[in-house]
Amino acid sequence: MLQIHARLQIPIREFSFTFERSSGPGGQNVNKVASKAVLRWGVLLSPSLSEAHRKRFCERFGNRINSEGILILTSQCHRDQGRNTAACLEKLRAMLLATAFPPKPRKKTRPTASSKRRRLAAKGRKSDLKKLRRPPNRED
Repeated sequence: MLQIHARLQIPIREFSFTFERSSGPGGQNVNKVASKAVLRWGVLLSPSLSEAHRKRFCERFGNRINSEGILILTSQCHRDQGRNTAACLEKLRAMLLATAFPPKPRKKTRPTASSKRRRLAAKGRKSDLKKLRRPPNRED
C-alpha cells in the first residue's frame, strides 16, 4: 500500500514497474545493469482516487500523463533498482499529496488607509528626489 494521507491509500498492484539502463556516465557498470526504474500508473482508471482529486491531479500534472491516461515517472538517481523504485513511489506520493485537497478560495482584501498614506508619501519623496536631480531651469 502506498500511504498518501490518512484517507488515501493506493494498492501497489495498481502500479507497473519496468527497469531500464540508466543514462549518463557510470563506467562499465552502466552498460550491464538495468537500475533505472520506470513507474506506470493508470490515473484515469484508478479506483483509489475520487473524481475531484483525479481532476485536480490531471490539471496539474497533465503533461506527464500520456494519451491512454497513464502516468509515467522515472528515477535513475540511485545505483540500484530498489532505491529507484522507492524514489518513484515517493515522487508519486508527493504529487498526490500536492493535489489531495482543493485550494482555498482567495478572499479579496483592500489596502488600509494608513498603507495608502505610506505609499503616497513614498511616491512623493521619490518624486522630490528626482526633481533635485534635474538641471536648474533657465528661467530662475
